[in-house]
Amino acid sequence: MAETPVPATLADVPRERWPQHIAIIMDGNGRWARQRRLPRMEGHRAGRDSVERVLEVVEDLGLKQVTLYAFSHENWSRPQDEIDSLMKLYRRNLVAERRRITEKNARFINIGRRDKLPAAVLKEVETNERLGAENTGPVLCLAVNYGGRQEIVDAARSLARDAAAGTLDPETIDEATFASRLYTAGQSDPDLLIRTGGEMRVSNFLLWQISYTELYVTDVLWPDFQKEDLYRAMADYARRQRRFGGLSPDDVR
Repeated sequence: MAETPVPATLADVPRERWPQHIAIIMDGNGRWARQRRLPRMEGHRAGRDSVERVLEVVEDLGLKQVTLYAFSHENWSRPQDEIDSLMKLYRRNLVAERRRITEKNARFINIGRRDKLPAAVLKEVETNERLGAENTGPVLCLAVNYGGRQEIVDAARSLARDAAAGTLDPETIDEATFASRLYTAGQSDPDLLIRTGGEMRVSNFLLWQISYTELYVTDVLWPDFQKEDLYRAMADYARRQRRFGGLSPDDVR
């Protein structure tokens, strides 16, 4: 199989400087629909095409993981008819992703609390996770009924239960121990977090995991997000000097 050509935007960027794990806050579906005088759900449906474009880039460029913020813990406050439509759309998308899991050796992960997910949706989530459990290709991680604060609370409760039961010494708890109780246990932290729609906030997304993640905000609304927009974000990331709280070589000269 022929190697996928490197996009012009990334032609001068060494591959070792490409982000391998990209997280995205997919914002702007409602505004996109409103600008076109369409129902909000049309924006969500159009956003599916942007998801497909991003996944194609991940596959074509050999990136390791993409994590998409699909439905937040706070989104349950939306009108019930919109929630019901979103869950139906999510279920259809889960079924459609099975081709990618089998043909692209992809692994599927769903993070977030599962207790409020409709039974029909949860069934498809578990089917996809089981189908790709042993796959070694790109990871598609979807955050559904997800909240960063809620994730941290759940991790703390898990550790507290073990400490109360006498199976965990609280003095041995460190960052690695805590991270092992998060929904993302076993995954790498994102290298790059992209937010579409122009808002300058992280919206309770991956609060623990993005401590040293590079942030990139674009005014492009999610349904309009093209492959070239992703390439630009990757190129911008590659130009940065990641310090992880330390100093760059230039700073110490």
